[in-house]
Amino acid sequence: MASSQKHFASFTHFLQFSLVWLVLFGVASAQLSSTFYNSTCPNALSTIKSAVDSAVSNEARMGASLLRLHFHDCFVNGCDASVLLDDTANFTGEKTAGPNLNSLRGFDVVDTIKSQVESLCPGVVSCADILAVAARDSVVALGGPSWTVLLGRRDSTTASLSAANSNIPAPTLNLSGLISSFSNQGLTTSEMVALSGAHTIGLARCTTFRSRIYNETNIDSSYATSLQSVCPSSGGDNNTAPLDTTSSTTFDNAYYTNLLSLKGLLHSDQQLFNNGSTDSQVTSYNSSSSTFFTDFANAMVKMGNINPLTGSSGEIRTNCRKIN
Repeated sequence: MASSQKHFASFTHFLQFSLVWLVLFGVASAQLSSTFYNSTCPNALSTIKSAVDSAVSNEARMGASLLRLHFHDCFVNGCDASVLLDDTANFTGEKTAGPNLNSLRGFDVVDTIKSQVESLCPGVVSCADILAVAARDSVVALGGPSWTVLLGRRDSTTASLSAANSNIPAPTLNLSGLISSFSNQGLTTSEMVALSGAHTIGLARCTTFRSRIYNETNIDSSYATSLQSVCPSSGGDNNTAPLDTTSSTTFDNAYYTNLLSLKGLLHSDQQLFNNGSTDSQVTSYNSSSSTFFTDFANAMVKMGNINPLTGSSGEIRTNCRKIN
Protein backbone atom coordinates (compact mmCIF):
# COMPACT_ATOMS: atom_id res chain seq x y z
CA MET A 1 0.00 0.00 0.00
CA ALA A 2 2.73 2.42 1.04
CA SER A 3 4.62 1.53 -2.10
CA SER A 4 1.67 2.29 -4.37
CA GLN A 5 1.10 5.60 -2.55
CA LYS A 6 4.75 6.46 -3.07
CA HIS A 7 4.48 5.62 -6.78
CA PHE A 8 1.32 7.70 -7.07
CA ALA A 9 3.01 10.62 -5.31
CA SER A 10 6.05 10.47 -7.59
CA PHE A 11 3.81 10.14 -10.62
CA THR A 12 1.84 13.20 -9.48
CA HIS A 13 5.10 15.07 -8.98
CA PHE A 14 6.20 14.04 -12.48
CA LEU A 15 2.90 15.29 -13.92
CA GLN A 16 3.27 18.62 -12.14
CA PHE A 17 6.85 18.95 -13.39
CA SER A 18 5.79 18.07 -16.93
CA LEU A 19 3.02 20.64 -16.83
CA VAL A 20 5.36 23.35 -15.58
CA TRP A 21 7.85 22.45 -18.33
CA LEU A 22 5.11 22.59 -20.96
CA VAL A 23 3.89 25.97 -19.72
CA LEU A 24 7.41 27.40 -19.64
CA PHE A 25 8.81 26.04 -22.86
CA GLY A 26 6.31 24.17 -24.94
CA VAL A 27 3.25 26.30 -25.48
CA ALA A 28 4.24 28.51 -28.40
CA SER A 29 6.12 25.99 -30.47
CA ALA A 30 3.79 23.13 -29.58
CA GLN A 31 0.78 25.01 -30.91
CA LEU A 32 2.40 26.63 -33.93
CA SER A 33 3.12 24.35 -36.86
CA SER A 34 4.65 24.76 -40.31
CA THR A 35 1.78 22.68 -41.76
CA PHE A 36 -1.05 24.58 -40.06
CA TYR A 37 -2.80 25.58 -43.32
CA ASN A 38 -1.94 22.50 -45.39
CA SER A 39 -5.49 21.22 -45.43
CA THR A 40 -7.51 24.37 -44.65
CA CYS A 41 -5.80 26.72 -47.14
CA PRO A 42 -3.13 24.87 -49.14
CA ASN A 43 -2.37 27.82 -51.45
CA ALA A 44 -2.03 30.42 -48.68
CA LEU A 45 1.77 30.50 -48.61
CA SER A 46 2.23 30.64 -52.39
CA THR A 47 -0.37 33.44 -52.57
CA ILE A 48 1.46 35.48 -49.92
CA LYS A 49 4.80 34.90 -51.65
CA SER A 50 3.52 36.05 -55.05
CA ALA A 51 2.08 39.23 -53.54
CA VAL A 52 5.29 39.99 -51.62
CA ASP A 53 7.46 39.33 -54.68
CA SER A 54 5.29 41.69 -56.70
CA ALA A 55 5.37 44.43 -54.05
CA VAL A 56 9.15 44.18 -53.55
CA SER A 57 9.79 44.11 -57.29
CA ASN A 58 7.68 47.27 -57.55
CA GLU A 59 9.61 48.96 -54.69
CA ALA A 60 12.61 47.21 -53.11
CA ARG A 61 12.22 49.23 -49.90
CA MET A 62 8.90 47.47 -49.26
CA GLY A 63 10.81 44.34 -48.25
CA ALA A 64 12.32 46.21 -45.30
CA SER A 65 8.95 47.75 -44.47
CA LEU A 66 7.20 44.37 -44.28
CA LEU A 67 10.01 42.86 -42.20
CA ARG A 68 9.76 45.78 -39.78
CA LEU A 69 5.99 45.39 -39.41
CA HIS A 70 6.49 41.86 -38.07
CA PHE A 71 9.19 43.08 -35.65
CA HIS A 72 7.07 45.96 -34.35
CA ASP A 73 4.14 43.56 -33.99
CA CYS A 74 6.01 40.88 -32.02
CA PHE A 75 7.65 43.30 -29.57
CA VAL A 76 4.26 44.60 -28.39
CA ASN A 77 2.41 41.87 -26.49
CA GLY A 78 3.45 39.16 -28.95
CA CYS A 79 3.01 38.40 -32.66
CA ASP A 80 -0.73 39.05 -32.83
CA ALA A 81 -1.19 41.66 -35.60
CA SER A 82 -2.10 44.33 -33.04
CA VAL A 83 0.16 46.70 -35.02
CA LEU A 84 -2.28 46.62 -37.96
CA LEU A 85 -5.35 47.90 -36.09
CA ASP A 86 -6.51 51.40 -37.04
CA ASP A 87 -7.58 53.95 -34.46
CA THR A 88 -11.32 54.55 -34.25
CA ALA A 89 -13.52 56.84 -32.16
CA ASN A 90 -13.52 54.28 -29.34
CA PHE A 91 -10.36 52.28 -29.97
CA THR A 92 -6.71 53.33 -29.79
CA GLY A 93 -4.28 51.24 -31.81
CA GLU A 94 -0.47 51.32 -32.02
CA LYS A 95 -0.02 53.24 -35.27
CA THR A 96 0.40 56.61 -33.54
CA ALA A 97 3.08 55.36 -31.12
CA GLY A 98 6.41 57.20 -31.39
CA PRO A 99 8.29 54.35 -33.11
CA ASN A 100 5.43 53.84 -35.61
CA LEU A 101 3.97 57.24 -36.50
CA ASN A 102 5.00 58.51 -39.97
CA SER A 103 7.36 55.57 -40.04
CA LEU A 104 5.67 52.17 -40.37
CA ARG A 105 4.56 51.41 -43.90
CA GLY A 106 3.34 48.49 -45.98
CA PHE A 107 -0.19 48.37 -44.56
CA ASP A 108 -1.65 48.55 -48.07
CA VAL A 109 0.41 45.52 -49.16
CA VAL A 110 -0.89 43.58 -46.15
CA ASP A 111 -4.45 44.59 -47.13
CA THR A 112 -3.87 43.27 -50.65
CA ILE A 113 -2.48 39.97 -49.36
CA LYS A 114 -5.33 39.59 -46.89
CA SER A 115 -8.01 40.17 -49.54
CA GLN A 116 -6.37 37.63 -51.87
CA VAL A 117 -6.13 35.02 -49.11
CA GLU A 118 -9.71 35.74 -47.94
CA SER A 119 -11.02 35.10 -51.43
CA LEU A 120 -9.25 31.72 -51.41
CA CYS A 121 -10.15 30.64 -47.87
CA PRO A 122 -12.46 33.02 -46.01
CA GLY A 123 -11.82 33.35 -42.28
CA VAL A 124 -8.90 30.92 -42.16
CA VAL A 125 -5.54 32.72 -42.39
CA SER A 126 -4.70 35.23 -39.68
CA CYS A 127 -3.19 38.66 -40.21
CA ALA A 128 -0.48 37.73 -37.66
CA ASP A 129 0.59 34.77 -39.80
CA ILE A 130 0.51 36.93 -42.93
CA LEU A 131 3.01 39.30 -41.25
CA ALA A 132 5.29 36.40 -40.25
CA VAL A 133 5.27 34.87 -43.73
CA ALA A 134 5.61 38.23 -45.53
CA ALA A 135 8.68 39.04 -43.39
CA ARG A 136 10.37 35.80 -44.48
CA ASP A 137 9.37 36.22 -48.12
CA SER A 138 10.67 39.81 -48.11
CA VAL A 139 14.10 38.74 -46.87
CA VAL A 140 14.25 35.99 -49.52
CA ALA A 141 13.13 38.39 -52.27
CA LEU A 142 16.08 40.67 -51.45
CA GLY A 143 18.64 37.86 -51.50
CA GLY A 144 18.63 36.80 -47.86
CA PRO A 145 18.15 33.43 -46.14
CA SER A 146 14.94 31.46 -45.95
CA TRP A 147 13.47 29.69 -42.93
CA THR A 148 10.41 27.61 -42.12
CA VAL A 149 7.70 29.85 -40.67
CA LEU A 150 5.66 28.23 -37.91
CA LEU A 151 1.96 29.06 -38.30
CA GLY A 152 -1.25 29.10 -36.32
CA ARG A 153 -1.11 32.55 -34.67
CA ARG A 154 -4.45 34.24 -34.18
CA ASP A 155 -5.24 37.95 -34.25
CA SER A 156 -5.65 40.15 -31.19
CA THR A 157 -8.80 42.06 -30.34
CA THR A 158 -6.72 44.61 -28.41
CA ALA A 159 -3.71 46.85 -28.95
CA SER A 160 -1.42 48.80 -26.64
CA LEU A 161 -0.18 52.26 -27.51
CA SER A 162 1.77 52.42 -24.23
CA ALA A 163 3.53 49.08 -24.82
CA ALA A 164 4.41 50.16 -28.37
CA ASN A 165 5.97 53.32 -26.93
CA SER A 166 7.92 51.43 -24.27
CA ASN A 167 8.83 48.04 -25.80
CA ILE A 168 10.15 48.86 -29.27
CA PRO A 169 13.88 49.60 -29.01
CA ALA A 170 14.75 53.22 -29.77
CA PRO A 171 17.58 54.25 -32.13
CA THR A 172 19.09 56.20 -29.23
CA LEU A 173 19.69 53.14 -27.04
CA ASN A 174 23.13 52.17 -25.80
CA LEU A 175 24.25 48.53 -25.91
CA SER A 176 22.95 47.78 -22.41
CA GLY A 177 19.54 49.19 -23.35
CA LEU A 178 19.40 47.09 -26.51
CA ILE A 179 20.34 43.96 -24.56
CA SER A 180 17.57 44.68 -22.02
CA SER A 181 14.96 45.45 -24.65
CA PHE A 182 15.51 42.14 -26.42
CA SER A 183 15.94 40.22 -23.18
CA ASN A 184 12.49 41.46 -22.11
CA GLN A 185 11.13 39.57 -25.13
CA GLY A 186 13.09 36.41 -24.32
CA LEU A 187 15.78 37.08 -26.92
CA THR A 188 19.50 36.76 -26.15
CA THR A 189 22.22 39.32 -26.79
CA SER A 190 23.51 37.23 -29.67
CA GLU A 191 20.01 37.05 -31.18
CA MET A 192 19.76 40.84 -30.82
CA VAL A 193 22.99 41.30 -32.79
CA ALA A 194 21.75 38.92 -35.50
CA LEU A 195 18.30 40.54 -35.74
CA SER A 196 19.91 44.00 -35.94
CA GLY A 197 21.28 42.82 -39.28
CA ALA A 198 17.80 43.50 -40.67
CA HIS A 199 19.25 47.00 -41.06
CA THR A 200 21.10 45.69 -44.11
CA ILE A 201 17.94 46.82 -45.95
CA GLY A 202 15.69 49.85 -45.70
CA LEU A 203 15.86 53.55 -44.95
CA ALA A 204 15.76 55.64 -41.80
CA ARG A 205 14.42 59.15 -41.26
CA CYS A 206 16.70 62.09 -40.49
CA THR A 207 15.09 62.52 -37.08
CA THR A 208 16.47 59.12 -36.03
CA PHE A 209 20.12 59.83 -36.89
CA ARG A 210 20.53 63.65 -36.72
CA SER A 211 22.06 63.65 -33.25
CA ARG A 212 24.59 60.99 -34.27
CA ILE A 213 25.88 62.74 -37.40
CA TYR A 214 26.32 66.12 -35.69
CA ASN A 215 27.41 65.12 -32.18
CA GLU A 216 29.10 61.72 -32.12
CA THR A 217 32.77 60.91 -32.65
CA ASN A 218 32.60 57.16 -33.33
CA ILE A 219 31.50 57.83 -36.91
CA ASP A 220 33.52 58.04 -40.11
CA SER A 221 33.91 61.78 -40.74
CA SER A 222 33.27 61.74 -44.49
CA TYR A 223 30.22 59.53 -43.94
CA ALA A 224 28.89 62.00 -41.35
CA THR A 225 29.48 64.94 -43.72
CA SER A 226 27.66 63.23 -46.59
CA LEU A 227 24.69 62.55 -44.32
CA GLN A 228 24.55 66.17 -43.17
CA SER A 229 23.66 67.19 -46.72
CA VAL A 230 20.59 64.92 -46.51
CA CYS A 231 19.75 65.71 -42.89
CA PRO A 232 20.19 69.37 -41.89
CA SER A 233 20.63 70.30 -38.23
CA SER A 234 17.05 71.57 -38.25
CA GLY A 235 14.21 70.72 -40.62
CA GLY A 236 13.99 67.84 -43.06
CA ASP A 237 12.91 65.41 -40.36
CA ASN A 238 11.40 62.99 -42.88
CA ASN A 239 14.35 62.98 -45.29
CA THR A 240 15.77 59.47 -45.50
CA ALA A 241 19.13 57.73 -45.76
CA PRO A 242 19.88 54.01 -46.25
CA LEU A 243 20.63 52.06 -43.07
CA ASP A 244 23.23 50.13 -45.08
CA THR A 245 25.23 52.70 -47.00
CA THR A 246 26.63 50.20 -49.52
CA SER A 247 23.72 47.90 -50.54
CA SER A 248 20.42 48.99 -49.03
CA THR A 249 18.22 46.85 -51.29
CA THR A 250 20.23 43.62 -50.92
CA PHE A 251 19.98 41.44 -47.83
CA ASP A 252 23.65 40.70 -47.14
CA ASN A 253 26.22 41.08 -44.35
CA ALA A 254 27.35 44.58 -45.41
CA TYR A 255 25.63 46.11 -42.36
CA TYR A 256 28.35 44.55 -40.19
CA THR A 257 31.13 45.58 -42.57
CA ASN A 258 29.85 49.16 -42.29
CA LEU A 259 29.99 48.98 -38.49
CA LEU A 260 33.68 48.00 -38.64
CA SER A 261 34.24 51.19 -40.70
CA LEU A 262 32.25 53.30 -38.17
CA LYS A 263 29.46 53.74 -40.73
CA GLY A 264 26.51 52.63 -38.62
CA LEU A 265 23.67 55.06 -39.40
CA LEU A 266 21.88 54.95 -36.05
CA HIS A 267 23.47 55.40 -32.64
CA SER A 268 22.03 51.97 -31.73
CA ASP A 269 23.67 50.39 -34.80
CA GLN A 270 27.20 51.56 -33.98
CA GLN A 271 26.73 50.46 -30.37
CA LEU A 272 27.11 46.86 -31.57
CA PHE A 273 30.72 47.64 -32.54
CA ASN A 274 32.03 50.16 -30.04
CA ASN A 275 34.60 48.39 -27.86
CA GLY A 276 31.92 46.33 -26.15
CA SER A 277 30.88 42.72 -25.60
CA THR A 278 29.29 42.32 -29.05
CA ASP A 279 32.31 43.45 -31.12
CA SER A 280 33.48 39.89 -31.78
CA GLN A 281 30.08 38.81 -33.13
CA VAL A 282 30.01 41.78 -35.52
CA THR A 283 33.50 40.82 -36.70
CA SER A 284 32.37 37.23 -37.19
CA TYR A 285 29.37 38.26 -39.32
CA ASN A 286 31.57 40.55 -41.37
CA SER A 287 33.80 37.55 -42.12
CA SER A 288 31.00 35.08 -42.83
CA SER A 289 27.66 35.95 -44.39
CA SER A 290 26.60 32.30 -44.03
CA THR A 291 27.05 32.47 -40.23
CA PHE A 292 24.97 35.65 -40.17
CA PHE A 293 22.26 34.14 -42.41
CA THR A 294 21.94 31.03 -40.23
CA ASP A 295 21.78 33.02 -37.00
CA PHE A 296 19.34 35.56 -38.46
CA ALA A 297 16.97 32.85 -39.69
CA ASN A 298 17.00 31.04 -36.34
CA ALA A 299 16.43 34.30 -34.44
CA MET A 300 13.50 35.21 -36.72
CA VAL A 301 11.80 31.90 -35.91
CA LYS A 302 12.28 32.58 -32.19
CA MET A 303 11.00 36.15 -32.50
CA GLY A 304 7.95 34.86 -34.38
CA ASN A 305 7.18 32.63 -31.39
CA ILE A 306 6.77 35.49 -28.92
CA ASN A 307 3.43 35.05 -27.11
CA PRO A 308 1.19 34.00 -30.00
CA LEU A 309 -2.54 33.70 -29.52
CA THR A 310 -3.52 30.14 -30.38
CA GLY A 311 -6.45 27.75 -30.05
CA SER A 312 -9.58 29.71 -29.25
CA SER A 313 -7.79 32.89 -28.09
CA GLY A 314 -8.17 35.98 -30.25
CA GLU A 315 -9.83 35.71 -33.65
CA ILE A 316 -9.14 35.52 -37.37
CA ARG A 317 -9.78 39.05 -38.58
CA THR A 318 -11.61 39.51 -41.87
CA ASN A 319 -10.00 42.93 -42.34
CA CYS A 320 -6.55 43.30 -40.75
CA ARG A 321 -7.26 46.94 -39.84
CA LYS A 322 -10.23 46.26 -37.56
CA ILE A 323 -11.61 43.79 -35.07
CA ASN A 324 -14.40 41.59 -36.45
